[in-house]
Amino acid sequence: MPPEIAEAIEADADFDLWPDNEMPFNIFTRIQTQWRVGMSGATGLDYHGVGAAIQMMGKTMTPELFSDIQLMERAALQAMQRN
Repeated sequence: MPPEIAEAIEADADFDLWPDNEMPFNIFTRIQTQWRVGMSGATGLDYHGVGAAIQMMGKTMTPELFSDIQLMERAALQAMQRN
């Protein structure tokens, strides 16, 4: 998880989360062990691991959920590259 997000969550910072984004955000924060990491750092999420984790949470991967996770993945990768 990017440090900025982790710090905001740990500090119990106030931020708005639209109801439509609640489930994707909660799933994204729970799949943080599924990052693929190489010599230059994180390269993306391991989608097989993500799918297994979502299934174990009792959720169903839908095209919309996958798109939401990829959107957060890209933003997290950009934040990690800045640091």
